[in-house]
Amino acid sequence: MTQIFSLAGKVALVTGAGQGAGAGIAALFARQGAAIIVNDVVGERAEAQAQAIRDAGGKAVAQAFDVTDLEAVRRGIAAGESALGGPVDILVNNAGNGGAEGPLRMLPFADLPPEAWQATLAVNIYGAMNCLHVVLKPMVTRGWGRIITIASTAGTQGINGGMAHYGAGKGGSIALTRHIALENARFGITANSVALGLIRQDDSELFNKLARSLPVGRRGTPEDVAALCLYIASEEAGWFTGQTVELNGGAFTT
Repeated sequence: MTQIFSLAGKVALVTGAGQGAGAGIAALFARQGAAIIVNDVVGERAEAQAQAIRDAGGKAVAQAFDVTDLEAVRRGIAAGESALGGPVDILVNNAGNGGAEGPLRMLPFADLPPEAWQATLAVNIYGAMNCLHVVLKPMVTRGWGRIITIASTAGTQGINGGMAHYGAGKGGSIALTRHIALENARFGITANSVALGLIRQDDSELFNKLARSLPVGRRGTPEDVAALCLYIASEEAGWFTGQTVELNGGAFTT
């Protein structure tokens, strides 16, 4: 009996996979048979996750590069493909950057310094574009590909709380993905976005309170994200493209 949602024989690149949702996606894809290029801007994180996949019996190689650097993206993907013996079939654009940290976090846009929004736009939009630019033409040539953009509800909903720059970055990545979907649908390539709600991060009382207020009563986990992404990446999802799926524990419905 054929395994449903098998990724056997596929090579997947997951950016920002050294931790969080990216690590969960990489681990599940590997269990379903994919060979994984584990990317992270921090080499130690990438290698740790790749080793964890190998320890579990999967196939993975770590490639540390900054997705905002097109030449570094080209080199990293080429090295990963060479190590795994095949081209990227599945791209998960998961790398992200909230842009503002520490005392700048959650400030109204009028109070943000330009470097805060420049950083988040660079990763969320240009980072996704760079990876797409490298893998798309080979996918077209082979007649098969899966592109998944990990976005945020901040990119689909207005939020009163200092997230305008982050929402712009994630909203831009969603729009990019929709256009890529339509341009490449006839080549057997799908492209979809997953807009994440409150995913497990820290254990602050604010986040815990927000989680308890959700209809499901808890925050999402990397495994929740990975399960949805597995379907989107599968052969079975070939008619599913150009969509943005809200994964938010029932915070709102569409």
